[in-house]
Amino acid sequence: MNNKREILVAASVYGADLSAAGEAVRLCENSGIDLLHLDVMDGHFVPDITFGNKFVSDLDKITDLPLDVHLMVNDPSKFLDSYIDAGADFLSFHIEADLHVHRTLNYIKSRGVKAGICLVPSTPVTALSEIITDIDYVQVMTVNPGFSGQKMIQSCINKIKQLDEIRNEKNLDFLIFVDGGVNPATSSILIESGTDVLITASSLFSSDNPSKTVIFKLPVNNCGQISDS
Repeated sequence: MNNKREILVAASVYGADLSAAGEAVRLCENSGIDLLHLDVMDGHFVPDITFGNKFVSDLDKITDLPLDVHLMVNDPSKFLDSYIDAGADFLSFHIEADLHVHRTLNYIKSRGVKAGICLVPSTPVTALSEIITDIDYVQVMTVNPGFSGQKMIQSCINKIKQLDEIRNEKNLDFLIFVDGGVNPATSSILIESGTDVLITASSLFSSDNPSKTVIFKLPVNNCGQISDS
C-alpha cells in the first residue's frame, strides 16, 4: 500500500433539501465533493423510505460526479440491475440483508461497477472473513442506519482500525468508507484510523461555507499525519 493516500469526501444527498436536488448537486460540485452518496431506503431494512432508481437516473443526467448508491434494503440482489442501469458507479449493500453475498458482490463487479459491503454498528469485521478478497470497498456505519444527523458511535472506530490492519497484513486494496457523524470535528480520528472516503450529510448541507467544510481532502501517510504535499 502507498505511504500516502488521498482522502475523498462523498456527500449524502439524503441530507439535502430533495425538493432542490439539482441545486444540491451544484453545491457539491462547487465545494469539491468527490462522490454523490445516495441512500436508498425501503422502509423495511430501515424505518424510513427515500427514493428509487429514477431519482438516481435523473441525477446521473445532470452531473459527472460518480454516484455511490447505498442499498439499505432487504433482498438487495433484486435491485442491482435497476440501480446499475440508472448510473451507479459504486453499489453497496448490507451483509445483514443478503443471503448470497459472494454471488451478489461478483454480479455487481461483472456489470463494471465497484462493489461494496456495508456493516451496521453491531456487525463485527469478522463477518467479512469469507469475502474480504472479493470486495472493492467496505462501508462502516458509525451510526444506526436510517436517519441523518446522528452522533457517531465511538466504538465503531475500532472497526475501521481492524479493517485497515487486515488490508495491510493481507496486502489488499479495498477502500474504507465511513458513514455517520462525519464532520470536521470527527474527520481527523477517522482518517488516522484508516478511512479513505468520508461520507457527510447534515454537516455539509447545513454549513454556511460548504467549501470550508470539505477540509479533509488531504493526502495522509499511514501514520495518520496530514501532509500538504
